[in-house]
Amino acid sequence: MKFSYEAYSKSGALKKGTIDAADLNEAEDKLRRKDLLVTKITGGESTSSKSKSTKINGSESKDKASVKVVSEFARELSVLVTTGTPLVDAIQSLEMQSESESWSNILIKLRSRLEEGDSLSEAMEAQHEVFGPVFCSLAAAGESGGNLDVMLIRVSKLLRQEAKIRSNIAGAMMYPILLTAISIVVLTVMIGLVLPRFTGLFESLDSDLPPTTKFLIGLSTFIRMYWWAIIPALIAAVGGLVYWIRTEQGKKVIETNILRVPVLGKTICSVQTARIFRVLGLLVESKVPILESIELTRRSVSNTLYKDLLTNAEDAITIGEPISSAFQSKKLIVPSAAEAVKNAEQSGRLGPVMIQLADYLDEENETVIKSISSLVEPIIMIGLGLMVGFIAVSMFLPLFDLTASAGQ
Repeated sequence: MKFSYEAYSKSGALKKGTIDAADLNEAEDKLRRKDLLVTKITGGESTSSKSKSTKINGSESKDKASVKVVSEFARELSVLVTTGTPLVDAIQSLEMQSESESWSNILIKLRSRLEEGDSLSEAMEAQHEVFGPVFCSLAAAGESGGNLDVMLIRVSKLLRQEAKIRSNIAGAMMYPILLTAISIVVLTVMIGLVLPRFTGLFESLDSDLPPTTKFLIGLSTFIRMYWWAIIPALIAAVGGLVYWIRTEQGKKVIETNILRVPVLGKTICSVQTARIFRVLGLLVESKVPILESIELTRRSVSNTLYKDLLTNAEDAITIGEPISSAFQSKKLIVPSAAEAVKNAEQSGRLGPVMIQLADYLDEENETVIKSISSLVEPIIMIGLGLMVGFIAVSMFLPLFDLTASAGQ
């Protein structure tokens, strides 16, 4: 099969021509062995990574990857780099074994930038929404220090820990969310379908009804009569609430109030402290300048309150104050961890101590999250039981009164 190509030689001369190969990858390998930098290659219906990347870089594609996928990429790439495999060949091998089209597109763009002469960090920076600022910065530090494999391993550990925390939180919340959804369905069925059957019976009896029964019948009648207005109103209310939460003011209000919840607020504080300390400690230990480390950590945090905290830390460093002075907020940083950072800063072991603190806090957080989940589940079950019991008693109480009157 013939492929047409455009490439540059080592001297910078443009070369055009055709080459015989079984497939696209073989054609690229043959040209690479001739010391040619391929910029375009086509043949039949196939298009090289360069041609693909033009389309992918456009507005037609928005490829994304999970934290777990990026973590596995960093670990596998570190192994290949350690064995002396060139970056382009390493990424090409990872691209070939990928089963995800979206992730393959990301690797194609990454390899294309490397073939054009960019460094790994520069190629990643072009897709910063996928790899993130911390990964890009550590890759740059590894390239400048000649220990890229070490930095890739550190990034992999960081991302694996983040993926683990997300998985723990999602797993802990899954069952309570499922129970809540079941509760809503059960109550909707009882109010919308079961209660109307009792309403006709009560009207035929023509007897006085308890206040709770009257309330439920009135609620059921209102919902059945005005469902056409209630449903759009609920959708509009939920949509408005989501929009407000996404605004900076709404997000800050929600985050501030959540931190005030007794158990949940303390857990969120601990989780955020561990994440910030892990990222910041890893950057400092990797010899990234402190101001740049704080900036990269701030960009990796989504919570606006903690973004402001890191901004204050950046300002403190700028005017010559220790970074620990900005971590004295008891509402946002675990007090014992803040004190440990203060001592570590004085002894010059800020990076290692922060990472150790993050490990310790993550272990505690995992236990606390599981405990909260185990407490929430019975609370939801009890709440559902009380609501169903309230409805059942309210519906059957008039029948019990009628039976008692008939017996007398």
